[in-house]
Amino acid sequence: MERAIAHMDLDTFFVSCERLRDSVLENQPVIIGGGDRGVVASCSYEAMKFGVRSAMPLRMALRLCPEAQVIKGDMEYYSKMSHLVTEIIQEKVPVMEKASVDEFYLDLSGMDKFFGCYQWTTEIAEAVKKNTGLPISFALSTNKTVSKIGTGEAKPAGKLELKPLAIQPFLNPLSVRKIPMVGDVTFELLSRLGVRKIETLAKMPVDVLQELIGKNGTELWKKANGIDLNPVIQYSERKSISTETTFSEDTIDIPNIRSILSGMVEQLCYQLRQEKWLTSTVSVRIRYANFDTETKQCKVAYTSADHTLLKYILELFKKVYTRRMRIRLVGVKFTGLVHGSHQMNLFEDTEELISLYQTMDKMKDRFGAKSLVRASGFLTQ
Repeated sequence: MERAIAHMDLDTFFVSCERLRDSVLENQPVIIGGGDRGVVASCSYEAMKFGVRSAMPLRMALRLCPEAQVIKGDMEYYSKMSHLVTEIIQEKVPVMEKASVDEFYLDLSGMDKFFGCYQWTTEIAEAVKKNTGLPISFALSTNKTVSKIGTGEAKPAGKLELKPLAIQPFLNPLSVRKIPMVGDVTFELLSRLGVRKIETLAKMPVDVLQELIGKNGTELWKKANGIDLNPVIQYSERKSISTETTFSEDTIDIPNIRSILSGMVEQLCYQLRQEKWLTSTVSVRIRYANFDTETKQCKVAYTSADHTLLKYILELFKKVYTRRMRIRLVGVKFTGLVHGSHQMNLFEDTEELISLYQTMDKMKDRFGAKSLVRASGFLTQ
């Protein structure tokens, strides 16, 4: 059976959310980001025309587009809107994968027996727009790669259907940069070889690509030829990661427990970033010496940053530890996970802080996850 895979993407999601709250921002260049030393978390199409891009230093963006309206951003609000869109889509499709806070894959295979898949996807997009006010683009094709590239070409607020015979003619004239797995390093390497269009890449011998790029060469060749067998993975908010410690002796040493919680948060956040997850719910569990167990949890804006999540964890511990009794076990759990790029809180983080996390993660990659830990003196009071 031929697959029918749709990719849906909310257009300039953070900017669109802000425009819902303030219509004056419509048709204006808008930058979402924080502080002079911060970076651009998102920007409007009007700002993009001046060369502004996500993750660009804010001061550089303002030199390119001095007229831009700069908004600090509100990840809690954006997370709420993301959950709302998720619920709308989830109600209408058999299989939905939430790829990030603003991006979704739908597997509509077999539904053409009952509905036209393209018409059905159009109606879902219209339902999102009607119920949230947020603009959304989509493309429908036979696999995830082609539909994702198609959505990029359909934006803003566009839609596209790519049937099997139309796939290669559609891909051929596009830049190899449009292929999701092609980053700056791969693009530079291919450019030096004179490979700038997908058509050229698609016609290269696969063994040559493998020799040049390594194990990803075959995968890249497949994508250039419109081949992608990756399934749409059913989304579930219940997915979680967790860790816990049982003390050798029951303890009431609160500073030490806080230090252990800090280490747990660092370990889990590193795992989040390695696997490209963001969390939206955190919880702390304690077990007293008499085996009574208590848990506290709270919703957070999607993030994978240690310093952000540690504040919540220590606050939850303060709330959950209500008896003057010794503790036998402590645990930390992150749930409500969605895939996303290493998206720390770009509205608060400076270039230096983002760079620091990237450097720390590289060191952990090389020397092990526990090779670098936060000094206990830096714990949030």
